[in-house]
Amino acid sequence: MRPLKRLRSAALLSALLIGAGSHAQDEEDAVVPETIDELLVAINVVLEETNTPGVALAIVNQDGTEYVGALGKADVEHDIDADADTLFRIGSTSKMFVALSVLQLVEDGRLSLDDRLADLAPEVEFENPWEETHPVRVVHLLEHTTGWDDIHLPQYAHNDPTPATLKEAIDFHPHSRKSRWQPGTRSSYCNAGPPIAAYVVQKITGQDFEDYVQENFFAPLQMSGATYRRNEAVQQRGATLYTEGVAEDYWHIDMRPSGAINASANDMARFLWLFLGRGKVDGVRYVTPQSLQRMETAMTTDGARAGLEVGYGLNNYTSTHEHWTFQAHNGGVNGGLTELAYLPDAGRGYAFMINSGSGAAFGDISDLIRDYQTRDLAEPEVPDAVPVAGAARKIEGLYHSINPRQQLTYFLDRLLGIERLWFDDGELRRKPLLGGEVREYLPAGGGQFRSPDTGRVVLVQTVDPLAGAVVHAGGRVLKPMSPLVAYGQLAIGALWLVSIITSFLYFLVWGVRKWRGRVPAGPSTRIRVWPLLASVSVVAFVLLFAAGMRGTSNIFNTLGKPTATSISIMLASFAFAAFALLGALTAFRERGAAMNRVNYWYCTISSSLHLLVAVYLSWFGIIGIQTWA
Repeated sequence: MRPLKRLRSAALLSALLIGAGSHAQDEEDAVVPETIDELLVAINVVLEETNTPGVALAIVNQDGTEYVGALGKADVEHDIDADADTLFRIGSTSKMFVALSVLQLVEDGRLSLDDRLADLAPEVEFENPWEETHPVRVVHLLEHTTGWDDIHLPQYAHNDPTPATLKEAIDFHPHSRKSRWQPGTRSSYCNAGPPIAAYVVQKITGQDFEDYVQENFFAPLQMSGATYRRNEAVQQRGATLYTEGVAEDYWHIDMRPSGAINASANDMARFLWLFLGRGKVDGVRYVTPQSLQRMETAMTTDGARAGLEVGYGLNNYTSTHEHWTFQAHNGGVNGGLTELAYLPDAGRGYAFMINSGSGAAFGDISDLIRDYQTRDLAEPEVPDAVPVAGAARKIEGLYHSINPRQQLTYFLDRLLGIERLWFDDGELRRKPLLGGEVREYLPAGGGQFRSPDTGRVVLVQTVDPLAGAVVHAGGRVLKPMSPLVAYGQLAIGALWLVSIITSFLYFLVWGVRKWRGRVPAGPSTRIRVWPLLASVSVVAFVLLFAAGMRGTSNIFNTLGKPTATSISIMLASFAFAAFALLGALTAFRERGAAMNRVNYWYCTISSSLHLLVAVYLSWFGIIGIQTWA
C-alpha cells in the first residue's frame, strides 16, 4: 500500500464523480472503488501521477467479463491510443504456460513431476553435488527449488532477433545452473528452470514449445494475439515500452518460455477464464481442477513440508492483499510490467499490463484492482493464537537469509538484510534490523505461525539439511545469526564508510602539507597514500556500477558484456584489494616510522578496515568481478 498516493487518487476520483463541492471527509470513503467506472477513473489518476503512458485491463468474475480494454497511449510519439487488442509484453507471467503444458503431459501419463532432469534431457548442462540423493526433478524446475542461481547478465543481454532455438538459448550460458543447496529444500527464483521444463515438453511432444502452446492453449482459448515472437501483429499493434519516458527497443528474450509472450487485454481475459473455470473454458477441458490445485500449491521446500501455506507453486504463487490470498504471477521486461491474479474461491480475477517500468504505477494499480475485487467479501476467520511455551521462545533472535536469488548481490543482503524475531504480547514479531515494517504472526503450535489477517500459516520452523535450524518466512529462508557477528559486521561496515569519507577530508590536510614539503617522502607518505587510493578505488567502483545500472537496457548492454565500464569495474575491484593489502603491509612494516602517532594510527586503522572489507568481498566473489561472465 502507498497511503499518500492512494489518498491523492481518492481525492481526485471524488472530485470527478461527485463534484468539486464534496467535503474532505468523503475522500476516505472513495479510497476503495465500488464500480468499474470509479476504478477506471482512479487508475487514470495513477497513470497521470506516475507518467505512465498506458495500461491494458482485463477484469472478470465467475458471472462474466466486467471490463476488457485499455487506458492511455500505446505509443506516445505517434499518439496511438491503447485498446483491448494492443499487444503488451507479459514478462514472467509467460511461465504459467510452461506449468500448464507440463501438467497436460502429466495427465496424459507422458511425464511425471518427479522425473529426473538428467534422465529426460541428459544433454542439458547443470551441476548438482547432491544428484545421487537429491536429483533435480521436473517439479523443481517449476517451483524454483533447483538451488540454481538466477540466470546471469549475459543471458539477459543475449538479445538475438533471429531468434535462437530454445536449445541454443539453454546452451548459451549454462554457468548459473549449479545447485547451491540440495534441490527440493529451499526456493529461489530462477529464470533458467521453466525454459528447461519447456525443453522437456518439446522433447516429449516432438513440437517446438511455442507451437505446442499455440496448438493447445492460444488457439483453443481464442487468444488470437498471443505470441512469443515479434511477428507482424506485434509490429503493427504492439505497445511501445518506456523506461523513464525513453522508448525501449524490443527485447528478443532468448529464454522465451520464461518471459517473451506478447498478449492483449482480450487475450488475458480468456486466459483468466481458464483459472476461474478450474481448467475448463467454453466446455473445453484443458487441465483438471486437481492439476490447477497442484499448480497453486508449493510443495517442494522444507518449509512447505513443515506446514507453510504460502509460497511459489508450479509457476503460480500466493499473493496476499490485506485479508485475502490471491493466486498470481507478475512479470517485467524492459519498460513493461504485468500482473495476473485471481481468487479461486470467490471466482474473481484480473490482469493488467503497463508500458512503463514504474513500480509505483504497478503497485498502485494492483492495490486499486484488488481493493475493488475484495470490496464485498467477508474476511476469513482467523484461529486464536496458541499460548507460547518456553521452548517456542527459542525462535527469538537475529537471522540472515540463506536463499539468495542472485548470488552476486548476496554480500549486501547478508550484511543489510538481517532480521530480528521476538515475542511481544503473545505474538511473534519480525522486523529488519536496519529499519522497516514490523510483521506480526500468531503462534499456531508445532513451530507454525499464522498471518493475523489471512489465518494462513506463513512462517514455520524447520531443519535445513545443510544449515540446521532455520525459519521459512514466505519465500525467505532465515538462519540464526550471532548478535556478535551481526552487530560486529555492521560496526565494521559503518567504520569503513566513515574511513572512506574522512580519508578524502584528511587528504585535503596532508596533501597541502605534502605540496608544501611538510610531509617527507618515504614511509610517512606511503602510509597515507595506500588507504587513500583504496578509498578512491571504492568510489570508482560504485560510480562505475551506478553508471552501468542506469536503465534496464543499459544494464544488459553495459554490464552483461565486456565493455569499458564492466572491465573498469573489475579493475577497480582488483585495485581496491591491492591497495588495501599494500596499506596494511606498509603500516605494519613501517610501524616505527617517524610521524605523528595519531596520523599513523588513523591510517593504520583505515588500511585495516579496507583489508577486512576486501577479504569479505573476495569471499563473495566481488574482487575481480566479471559481470559479463
